[in-house]
Amino acid sequence: MSGEPYERMLAVALAALHERDPDRLWPLIAAALPALCGGETLVYKLDEWSDHGGTVALPPTAGSATGLVEEAAAALREGYPFAGHYGTTPDRHPLTARQAAGPHWSSSPTARLLRRTMGADHVLGIPLPQTTDPVLGCLVFRSGRDFTDDHVLAARRIQPLLAAVEEQRQLLARWRATATTPEDAGSPDERAADCGLTPREVTVLLLLGRALTADAIGRRLGISVRTVHKHVENLYRKLGTRDRMSTVLRAQQLGLIPMPTSKVPKHS
Repeated sequence: MSGEPYERMLAVALAALHERDPDRLWPLIAAALPALCGGETLVYKLDEWSDHGGTVALPPTAGSATGLVEEAAAALREGYPFAGHYGTTPDRHPLTARQAAGPHWSSSPTARLLRRTMGADHVLGIPLPQTTDPVLGCLVFRSGRDFTDDHVLAARRIQPLLAAVEEQRQLLARWRATATTPEDAGSPDERAADCGLTPREVTVLLLLGRALTADAIGRRLGISVRTVHKHVENLYRKLGTRDRMSTVLRAQQLGLIPMPTSKVPKHS
């Protein structure tokens, strides 16, 4: 990937890494990603889908009638034809619906319903690498001609970005739920902003608090060890510390990361 699409991908990654609200990360991706791989709209999957449950945020182009929207959501939850493929193989390469189902995809009930409710003729499945049960990821839709090999290749190159965004989302969501600040210090987001910490530095700090090595942090966040060290150096500077232990202790005092839980001994 080179030129303008590559620059757009970098812009999306940069915007995602500076977004403090984890609930806004995937909507941000959904607005920008389809154009990077030849699509027009996107639905993402972050939880378990079944015939009757699972979060499906349909795009505005879906049918306006409630019944059609619910019908389309049910069809997406069934996962045809991607559930059968990704559920039976460790392969997580992006795949078009036609590649997964064969030439009869266009005449399938799912394809007919998507044309009727979303105006889409073709679907590209982009699973998140290494997800197993459930398989997470997104579906990109387009009308007219099918996705090309170049579109599928672009989707494959985007996968590491999507995995990094989802890891960032999960870490920020857990951090918001567990971080505690003094009553007069505001929310964890406000406290981090007061210290000048970026969302990415917050996630590195959170993993430092779990005693992960730089190598392990890099694997979790999909970045190099060198980049991890750069983030750690920034944390030292912004928190006025000189080593990992003092940084973690300072962050705990400020309520930026959870205090360690201590077990109260039982008395007989």
